[in-house]
Amino acid sequence: MVNELRRIAEIAKEEKKLKFISLAHLLNQDNLRVCFHLLKAGKATGIDKVGIEEYEANLESNLTRLVERLKRKTYKPKPVRRVYIPKSNGKLRPLGIPAVEDKIVQMAITRILNAIYEQDFLECSYGFRPGRGCHEALKALNDMIYKNRINHIIDADIKGFFDNVDHEILIRLLKYRVADSTLLQLIKSFLKGGVMEDDKYNETEIGTPQGGILSPILANIYLHYALDKWIEYVQAKAEGYVGIIRYADDFVICTRYQKTARKVLENLTARMSKYKLELAEDKTRQIEFGKYAKENARFKEKRTETFNFLGITHFCTKNRNGKFKIGRITEKKKFQQKIKELSKWLQGVMRTKAEEWWPILRSKMMGHYQYYGISENSKGIARYYFEAKGLLFKWMNKRSQKKSFNWKEFHNYLKRYCLPKPKIYYSFYVIS
Repeated sequence: MVNELRRIAEIAKEEKKLKFISLAHLLNQDNLRVCFHLLKAGKATGIDKVGIEEYEANLESNLTRLVERLKRKTYKPKPVRRVYIPKSNGKLRPLGIPAVEDKIVQMAITRILNAIYEQDFLECSYGFRPGRGCHEALKALNDMIYKNRINHIIDADIKGFFDNVDHEILIRLLKYRVADSTLLQLIKSFLKGGVMEDDKYNETEIGTPQGGILSPILANIYLHYALDKWIEYVQAKAEGYVGIIRYADDFVICTRYQKTARKVLENLTARMSKYKLELAEDKTRQIEFGKYAKENARFKEKRTETFNFLGITHFCTKNRNGKFKIGRITEKKKFQQKIKELSKWLQGVMRTKAEEWWPILRSKMMGHYQYYGISENSKGIARYYFEAKGLLFKWMNKRSQKKSFNWKEFHNYLKRYCLPKPKIYYSFYVIS
């Protein structure tokens, strides 16, 4: 499949307006076997309760039957199983867990679409793309603000994006590049597959469920046309610089001039409406941010405004020479959520031996540093270390009625059993 996908990518790159008419034949047994092995073991099961290990026990016969149904066009995805995970704001995020067999087909379709659309997606898009992640998006935003003399930020939020993707519009957008009716019908069947929640079936007339393998690429395709290409068009006609950095449905628009920012924000509402999306009014705003923001705020006797992007709060500050600098700190809600999760986990492991859970604690702390340990956020990760150490002291002293440590004894203990120290893992600045 690798060679076939590479060839599709080459053609898509050369022929920007070409529509691919023959793709469904790639859903053969060899390719589906590869897709099965790309699935991660131990993941939650769908409504049929069949796990990866169970499906693998009769893998070849299962794949043979799957291919036959795909060829006869009798394959029908099962409804996804609805589960909820907590968000940093205290609310719950709905996820849709597909059956293993549906994950295999989704993986195959995703790889085909990636081969085509990776040639079309713009540089401003970072979410769920090969070799692009949160750190790359944050660095791109950093570079955009510094290099283009940005003075205004549009901090926008699409209300319930994944729940409001319009199926008809999405299929119409896919048809710009995909003319294989069989593949399009398969994608539509996943969109219309429905949701099972508390043993009750609910139809899905709009939206693409988070948790499915196919959802991220479909979301990127939708916003590529609805947002990225529109900003590209605006940039060509605007006075001064206009740019966007987008990670899935989370995005920031940067402009040089205030009047440009106002016009973009006014037109953004209408643009989203055209694609049956809506901006969250309470989370969408235009702020002054950049070289002159602190001076202007002081003149108006106001505080400089901040914005959040990918778990990081960005604010205006100055370097040692008194020049403008972007400051960063872990977003307050994200920080509180991480500390709460760590406290709950520590409480749960205190009845087991320390040698069993200590490596896991170290791994959790390292994972936090490796994400939040970015340029200018040394205070954020240092605070996490301090809070984590305090929680450890608290819960280790609650293991029995008798106090286990005082602070001096605890610090001597940490000399023998070290906790990982905070460290900047991702620098935005290259020193030559």
